[in-house]
Amino acid sequence: MSFGFDLDLLKTFATVVDCGGFTKAAERVHLTQSTVSQQIKKLEANLGTALLRRDKSAGTVETTEAGELLLSYTRRILATAAEAAEVMRRPSAPRTVRLGVPEDFAGRRLIDLLSGFSAASPHIRLDTVSGWSTELRRLLDAGEIDLALIKREPGDGACLASWAEKLVWVASAARAVDADPVPLAVFPVGCIYRDRAIQAIEQSGRRWRIAYTSQGLMGVQAAVASGLGISLLPSDAVLPEHQELGAAEGFDDQPASEMALVKGRASLSAEGKSLGLFLADNLHP
Repeated sequence: MSFGFDLDLLKTFATVVDCGGFTKAAERVHLTQSTVSQQIKKLEANLGTALLRRDKSAGTVETTEAGELLLSYTRRILATAAEAAEVMRRPSAPRTVRLGVPEDFAGRRLIDLLSGFSAASPHIRLDTVSGWSTELRRLLDAGEIDLALIKREPGDGACLASWAEKLVWVASAARAVDADPVPLAVFPVGCIYRDRAIQAIEQSGRRWRIAYTSQGLMGVQAAVASGLGISLLPSDAVLPEHQELGAAEGFDDQPASEMALVKGRASLSAEGKSLGLFLADNLHP
């Protein structure tokens, strides 16, 4: 017949062995001596074997071979039970902070940035979603994310922190590009770099066409490097395969854009504030 180990019986058994007798064990577990004796007998009956040898004249006990074996398991069972009880008293799951990041900022750069935060804050779980600024603003307004890094025009609304982004015109370093109309390698609608590029070319009185569109930074970088088009990118996105264009090529310098750390309408949790402070202190676009 199968049975489950009763932790109270095992605790009493271990205490009797540790105390070397029933009297001291009864005092330690705050039970009567007869109750302790009954619990040991019940445990022995459940197992179908004697666990202790009693020396009534000396009032001491020692384990039988079976008792010695059970004692080893008992200590591990009690230790595991105590550990489980401690874990269950803690929060069952880490608190989650939802962070939105720009498409061209996702990937290894983001992982490297957040790894230090996660190591220092194991009680906080980070959920990230990438998208363009218009989509991230919508998610913030809907309460679906707590914080977002937004690419925008400088000073366009309140923020927790902001950083200037130098923008440069880039073309292929290896292949000449026909500049009439100007072929643009750009991100989808809603990206400030795309809007800035089109506006600048139109203000110069030149024609333009969309030669290549990509959701990701690597796609735009590759398109420029291969000569598919010209693009306006953050200075830290320029590759060795690119050449920067300036006024001599008909592309005037552009004012810096801005990356801003923005929160949603709801108040930030303590965990959200912690992530916000970390980003404000450590993000350097």
